[in-house]
Amino acid sequence: MVPLILAMHIPDGFLAPPVLVGGWLLAGLVIAWALRALDGDAAAHRLPLIGVMAAAIFAAQMLNFPIAGGTSGHLLGAALATLVLGPWAAMLVMTTVVGVQALFFQDGGLLALGVNLLNMAVIGVWVAYAVQRLVNLALGRFRWGQSVSAFVAAWASIFFAALACGLELALSGASPAAVVIPAMGGIHALIGLVEGAITVGALAFLRAARPSLLQPAPLPPAERRGILVGGLLTTLLLVAAAPLASTAPDGLERVAEDLGFITRATEPAFHLLPDYTLPALGEGALSTIIAGLIGAALVLGVAWGVLSIRARRAGH
Repeated sequence: MVPLILAMHIPDGFLAPPVLVGGWLLAGLVIAWALRALDGDAAAHRLPLIGVMAAAIFAAQMLNFPIAGGTSGHLLGAALATLVLGPWAAMLVMTTVVGVQALFFQDGGLLALGVNLLNMAVIGVWVAYAVQRLVNLALGRFRWGQSVSAFVAAWASIFFAALACGLELALSGASPAAVVIPAMGGIHALIGLVEGAITVGALAFLRAARPSLLQPAPLPPAERRGILVGGLLTTLLLVAAAPLASTAPDGLERVAEDLGFITRATEPAFHLLPDYTLPALGEGALSTIIAGLIGAALVLGVAWGVLSIRARRAGH
């Protein structure tokens, strides 16, 4: 059985050992740098927001939407996290999400986890940050400039992460670069349009409902409690909708099928919550919802724990 592949979550078997090692080294260095650079005091004041953002992005990634040609996609969330939390916290959010997906849901290989982190937690975040700042410089004086910069940043985060994935596949001999890179870019250029629309919509909602979330200032205790409750309710709604997700092949899976390298994928070494289901309950809607709730709780707990430790150390 070929493991389920979602978006740019590369399974084991697709990539050559040198690419895997390079991914671990690059991702590990940059993520360690992010943890060190993150302001511990600021993280402590915004910890509920960071935690529920991680849980909500995990839940949102379970919701595949159909795009052209019998393919599906889903929110990556790197741009949304970056524009709300800043790049350092966003990297830790995406690292937590991608790590939990690999370890507990076998979504992306354990050997390939370094490369998946590089693509989604590093490239996705920093491309979004750089593009948003550049577009804001050009259009920030216009009333609609922020929305345009957010859309372009979200689109670019998907597109460039997909190009990086294509390059890694080419370097591993999965498919020629002239074939696999345009294939990954083309499909994810379409997925990026939806990513951009969702990101702009989410930011518009936050500006209208809780504009303080988009400011770097510390959040008062009462507002932190409200954010925690609102974020958890949002996560519950997203998980409850997960059984409605499209079952069409996602971007990388479609490219792997079309270009004939999907057979390179290897079975995970173990199964805990495979394909976002609880094995004891089979593959029904209830199984998916319970597995999603477990995953969201794990992401929230890991993000909260890591940031709490960072905040305590900053206090010494």
